[in-house]
Amino acid sequence: DTGQLNAVWITDITYLPTWEGFVYLCAIRDGCSRRVLGWAMEDRQTTDLVERAVRMAHTLREHLPDNVVLHADRGSQFTSSQMHEVAVELHLQQSMGRTGVCWDNAMSESFWSTLKTEFYDRRTWPTRAEARQAVARWIEVIYNRQRLHSSLGMVPPVEFETTMAHQAINDKTTLTHAA
Repeated sequence: DTGQLNAVWITDITYLPTWEGFVYLCAIRDGCSRRVLGWAMEDRQTTDLVERAVRMAHTLREHLPDNVVLHADRGSQFTSSQMHEVAVELHLQQSMGRTGVCWDNAMSESFWSTLKTEFYDRRTWPTRAEARQAVARWIEVIYNRQRLHSSLGMVPPVEFETTMAHQAINDKTTLTHAA
């Protein structure tokens, strides 16, 4: 968390069990607001899964500063030439934690714990489709817009970002009037 939006994005992949087998979830979160900006789910963990999540985040944010840091672990999906090309195209600066050190991507691990403890592990999932739909709803409706975060002053990520945007406008207005 650098104290500003779109400075560092955090990503990782987790697996979610269903009766049909695993569904893999890749999520992209803003390191400052904790908001899930992009996500994708597939029945295999591939670089295409990561690329879809990154492109979703990029589309949501639209106007980004150059070289937003995209931090991940050293999984092959994140270290592939395909992912490097996507990062170059979207002006993202790739960052990776050390091999075998889970603390280097602790923000992602914390998110997976929240998802599984507060939501996913509380029921069984007969199909991948059912899991995908429910996880998408939980991310967009509950996590991003309703779940309170102690690190954000007990507000949800979208509200935190809105407050930051209003503060930035007020700061510019104050500077303009002072000049």
